[in-house]
Amino acid sequence: MKANPKAKAEPKVEAAAPVNSKKKLIMIVGLLVVLAAGGGGAWVMLKGGGGDHEEAPVKAKQKSAKLGPPTYVTLEPFTVNLQQENGEQYLQVAFSVQVGGLEDSDNIKNNMAKVRSRVLLLLSSKRASEINTPEGKQQLSQEIQEQIKEPFDRRGPEQDVVEVLFTSFIIQ
Repeated sequence: MKANPKAKAEPKVEAAAPVNSKKKLIMIVGLLVVLAAGGGGAWVMLKGGGGDHEEAPVKAKQKSAKLGPPTYVTLEPFTVNLQQENGEQYLQVAFSVQVGGLEDSDNIKNNMAKVRSRVLLLLSSKRASEINTPEGKQQLSQEIQEQIKEPFDRRGPEQDVVEVLFTSFIIQ
């Protein structure tokens, strides 16, 4: 008689096993679907939403410039005579240039004579009334940025100049 209770207990154990394995299978499949959806969403977000392929290098360059601390090149102060309006006036200005990275910083430092010459020519062509206002200073900042961006060699690359930041600005 003892054999009969064991026989009855065995079918119950076998019947319970397939239910548990079905639940496990459903949970594993569900987990895989959630992980795949999350991975796909992350890929789309990191890829940039599948926008224009031409914008990707620009975005990558902008992101690489923002990853580390900003790189600055400080230039020696400039003193120039301005174009005459109401007698002789001069401008004394100091600024730093934010660049895209160490390579651009080294390139600017190695070509400092060209940088200073370009900026001096630009500054000496200005009138006090043009650069005395906040808008005039902003415009001058953009023009300095454009001058420093220009390649130093005929077929060389442009420098990645992010911003020109005035540290001193005196007109007398």
